[in-house]
Amino acid sequence: MKATEVPAIAGAYLFEPTPYADERGFFCRTFDADVVRSVGLDPNAFVQHSLSRSVRGVLRGLHLRSGAGEAKLVRCSYGRVFDVVVDLRTDSPTYRNVASFDLSGETQVTLYVPAGCAHGFQALTETADISYQIDRPHDPAEDVTIAFDDPELAIPWPLPATSMSKRDREAPSLAEALKQKES
Repeated sequence: MKATEVPAIAGAYLFEPTPYADERGFFCRTFDADVVRSVGLDPNAFVQHSLSRSVRGVLRGLHLRSGAGEAKLVRCSYGRVFDVVVDLRTDSPTYRNVASFDLSGETQVTLYVPAGCAHGFQALTETADISYQIDRPHDPAEDVTIAFDDPELAIPWPLPATSMSKRDREAPSLAEALKQKES
């Protein structure tokens, strides 16, 4: 497994496994504490592991947490997604940068999203499973959502959004969400 820094988002990393394939399929390590530690992250910091399943066109996000934020490891374990990170850390050299990634079950690449960054994705296949490892227990009172179609972000979602939660559909603009994040 190798770690690659994401230039557009300071502190973000892609962890790329080395699959061993044969006639049965493949095997790969999707988490390696030593590799995570090698880029300055604490592998023991992740306290929750969650899974979401989405169908083609479903859009989830953009989500972040107020206060101390929430760092996460995100991996598409099955299917394929268009994944987006927005740096909303005012002290970051990549503040307000947007980066997108093609995550898939074929590659099993894991994306590290630093605390203070918004995250969202859109399912590109009939079924897409996303695995999350999160560094703080979830507290719904800290949830902040940003409009997926905010013109300031101009995210080029590849498909029309066929389905999303009420929370995501009614999300405020980036400017309004930033006010909420700071409170």
